[in-house]
Amino acid sequence: MTTMKPSVSVIGIGQMGLGIANNIQNAGYLNSIFEINTSLLNQLENDNDVIVNNPKLGLISSNILIFVVPSTQQIRDFLFSADWIDNIEENTIIIDLTTSNPDETKKLSKELSKRKINYIDCGMTGGAQGAEKGTLTLMMGGKKNIIKSVTPVLESFTNRLIHVGITGSGHALKLIHNMVTHTIFLATVEGVIGAKKLGIDPEVVIDVFNSGNARSYISESRFPNHILSEKWDARSRVSNLFKDLSMVTNLLNDNEIGCPYGELTTDILKNAVSEGLAEVDFSLLYNEYEKLIDK
Repeated sequence: MTTMKPSVSVIGIGQMGLGIANNIQNAGYLNSIFEINTSLLNQLENDNDVIVNNPKLGLISSNILIFVVPSTQQIRDFLFSADWIDNIEENTIIIDLTTSNPDETKKLSKELSKRKINYIDCGMTGGAQGAEKGTLTLMMGGKKNIIKSVTPVLESFTNRLIHVGITGSGHALKLIHNMVTHTIFLATVEGVIGAKKLGIDPEVVIDVFNSGNARSYISESRFPNHILSEKWDARSRVSNLFKDLSMVTNLLNDNEIGCPYGELTTDILKNAVSEGLAEVDFSLLYNEYEKLIDK
């Protein structure tokens, strides 16, 4: 595997997968793609050499499979529901870019190992814009030698690769990362709204935050680019945030690890979902925040 030219199949070309697939193709590694929403295929910078939605030809000729789907369950469905896994050669490397429960990650890894298929779980951060620009950060769980063998492919759509531990560690840290990120987001929303009610312009609030210790990615990027601009295009749905926060709080509670801030954030997101906001861009929570905390 380490001496073979990477031949990559990308499964899932949604908001994140499209940018990742285009960068892999520009690096000369893309062999095949799979996407159930065929309307998205037109957005891929495709050429006639890329195999599309052909499990037998596309999988057997790929030595790296990159899944950019919602969760490990979708990977299971892809591999086992139609026995497509039988088209995957031994020593193939599966790179799981989902946000998933680490326990399910470990279980899948063990099943694949019995078939002599390698597995890496990678949490990613940087959003859809990072995927497009090739500037994602990956937090990776798995064997160092396997990660090293796919580094050229990973570098085509990232600017930082961090090996964080054994299998499952990448997904565990991704969940915790998201818990902290979304908690900071809601805390910043609360602060800006509170200051606004006291007569202070939100743009001034964010300017001060960014000049002091309250600065964060949320204040430096989210607010100027997606909220104060009134574009409301942070490109992730409220349902995604609620899914991630529910998973991480359950994970921590199951391991008897306290997470009161995470639980509070989860409750607010749950209120948003119950108010019919599941499918809206999460930046719009700024406009709904006061209603959500009154529930």
